Amino acid sequence: MRLRLSSAAFPHPPLPMEERRLPDRPVFEDLSFEKHIRSEIVENTGSLRRYGIIAGVGYILLFVLAIFANFVVREGLIVAADAAQTAVNIRGSEGLFRTGIVSFMLVFLIDVPVAWALYVLFSPVNRNLSLLSAWFRIVYTVFLGVALIFFFQALQLYSNAEFLRVFTEEQLNAQALTALNLFNSTWLIGLLAFGVHLVIAGVLLIKSRWTVPLLGYIVMISGITYVIDTAAHSLLANYADYAMVLLVIVAVPSILAEGWFGLWLLIKGGKNIQAMPE
Repeated sequence: MRLRLSSAAFPHPPLPMEERRLPDRPVFEDLSFEKHIRSEIVENTGSLRRYGIIAGVGYILLFVLAIFANFVVREGLIVAADAAQTAVNIRGSEGLFRTGIVSFMLVFLIDVPVAWALYVLFSPVNRNLSLLSAWFRIVYTVFLGVALIFFFQALQLYSNAEFLRVFTEEQLNAQALTALNLFNSTWLIGLLAFGVHLVIAGVLLIKSRWTVPLLGYIVMISGITYVIDTAAHSLLANYADYAMVLLVIVAVPSILAEGWFGLWLLIKGGKNIQAMPE
């Protein structure tokens, strides 16, 4: 059965489609929406600033701890090709050696929140690159943690007299030096990942335009030197002949780049930057 509707059901004819439109939003609603967006930007900028401070404080701590642990303790006490002299150095400065181990342990712990803070800070630039950079830094941290096992092994061999009942002093010294060299080799693999992390971080700095491009390029160069040094360990049978030159090549840009980067993060990192929405 068909229903017939009278014209009374529609007292006014419907408007053509082209004439239909939603009522304009009141001006006060537009202002309220704009105010809301601005407040979110301010809130996100403040949040990123906090992450910049976290990364900056962490970087400065890492800078100081790494210089002490590597150059004062490791380079100062360990003689790579002389087990006897290394034993004399470490036994004569056992407190310093233990302090170096603790410093490396602190580096291991601090690197994780630094990787996290840098990821959040650089996500507005490129989230995928920022995540990749963070993962490479985490990989480096894992290798450092594994390498520390060999430091503890060497410390036990040097400090526990019970081993002398089984091994001669020369054998103990040789085993301890082998453990220390294994620390170097394991850490070296981690530094390869750390170098890649720095290269990506340099790219992010340049893309961000938050600071002068020179900082980004120096950070990239620092990362490349880590990669070159790791490759040189594998490719050069006479690496020891070039060790001092390569140390300078790595140390100079590294100290400049990471010191500058850390200060920039602490003073300006995250200022006036709009975060990507979660």
